[in-house]
Amino acid sequence: MRFLRSLLLFIFFIVYTVPYAIACFIAFPFMHADRRYWMAAGWCRSSIVVARHLNGIRYRVEGVENLPDGPAVLLSKHQSAWETMALPALMPRPLCFVFKRELLYVPFFGWALGLLKMVHIDRKEGKYAFASVVKQGRHRMNEGAWVIMFPEGTRTPVGKQGKYKTGGARFAVDTGAPVVPIAHNAGRVWPRNSFIKYPGIVTVSIGKPIDSTGLTPDELNTRVETWIEAEMRRIDPDAYRSAADADPARTARI
Repeated sequence: MRFLRSLLLFIFFIVYTVPYAIACFIAFPFMHADRRYWMAAGWCRSSIVVARHLNGIRYRVEGVENLPDGPAVLLSKHQSAWETMALPALMPRPLCFVFKRELLYVPFFGWALGLLKMVHIDRKEGKYAFASVVKQGRHRMNEGAWVIMFPEGTRTPVGKQGKYKTGGARFAVDTGAPVVPIAHNAGRVWPRNSFIKYPGIVTVSIGKPIDSTGLTPDELNTRVETWIEAEMRRIDPDAYRSAADADPARTARI
């Protein structure tokens, strides 16, 4: 039954995404940038609704009161594709993702992405690439958007911790924006590289903003990592208990 429901979700994405993207291509030239974003976010909202009814994937959000009324950099745990799809639907402000320029050439997805005001990294710019990211991100935050990054870079398995890269913290320090850490256990229901989706409740926990003033990128990154990983063990203790049982030496380190 789970396979069938997962197959139906896969078919839904194929059937729904292409015409939705075409509708965006037609409408975007006549719309303001923010309206373009919310139209694109409509795909995210409808998709998590379908996943809830079709696959039993529900969610709850804790700490909404911690979201600031101003510029911010969101640094989130990365376990699955679910949070990439759900966070734009759940946040009250436009989210500006930082992505590799090469994604712009992905059919439909990349083309639609190119019509939105996101931040892209051009590796060919070499040492100037990050300065370009800071310039783009600062401009978008001045327009009311929040910049979002996944410090682990890639999706990590449930119960695991990836290496937290300092790019997001460095961006926050350079722009003077506070960091909002986000923890979630989406990998429980939408495992990375898994076709099968599982019913359950995703807990999305939003931490209090961390002021970047006076901190080095390494110091800020450590604070973000400490909060997220401690929160992960609160919202999904079984995952980390299992990992600790499998590695007694790790239990001693935690």
